[in-house]
Amino acid sequence: MAKQSILGRIAQLAKANINALLDSAEDPQLMLDQMVRDYTNSISEAESAVAQTIGNLRLTEQDYREDVDNAADWGRKALAASAKADQLRAAGNAGDADKFDNLAKVALGRQMSSEAEAKAAEPTIASQTQVVDQLKKGLDAMRGKLGELTAKRNELVARSKMAAAQSQVHDALKSIDLLDPTSELGRFEDKIRREEAKVLGQQELQASSLDAQFESLENIDKQTEVEARLAALKSGGTAAIGS
Repeated sequence: MAKQSILGRIAQLAKANINALLDSAEDPQLMLDQMVRDYTNSISEAESAVAQTIGNLRLTEQDYREDVDNAADWGRKALAASAKADQLRAAGNAGDADKFDNLAKVALGRQMSSEAEAKAAEPTIASQTQVVDQLKKGLDAMRGKLGELTAKRNELVARSKMAAAQSQVHDALKSIDLLDPTSELGRFEDKIRREEAKVLGQQELQASSLDAQFESLENIDKQTEVEARLAALKSGGTAAIGS
């Protein structure tokens, strides 16, 4: 994975507007769960790519240090060969002295080559170090965004559960309002009052019937009295009526 694509992915994910995404989601909880998984997978992929980039940088730094160490080592060898050549030449051994001077030149050539390789690696190391720093910051931003996303998901789940519970309570209260038990009691009371009224009516009817019977009895008594008086008149005259 190219370094620029890594940086682009990290920048894009780190700047994601979670709230805007949630506003357009039909099921925010499911979307957040998916976003957490996507973020986690993306971070894992980015970490792997960044680790590879860091590893490559460390290898380049190791090569650089080896070139620097080799340049110093060849410099010491060139100095030793030159000193040996001077010693032999002072002793009158020009042939061997030239031989060691040639060795010193070879060592100096190797030193220059190592120095050139180290010099050439310095810009690469500098740029790669900058890239690695950017990648690390990008990963930190992604991890921070993942923490924010997870916290948002947890908050939303808790709020959703609370809203569902409140909705259940509201529905229950609404059902109580629609099926008010006091209204049922009221209807039952009306029924009892109607039954009581019926009983009163029956009692009144029964009382009326008794009154009628007593009235008929009184009528019978009057009729009997009338008949008795009539009989008295017939038998004894007016005197019998007054007695």
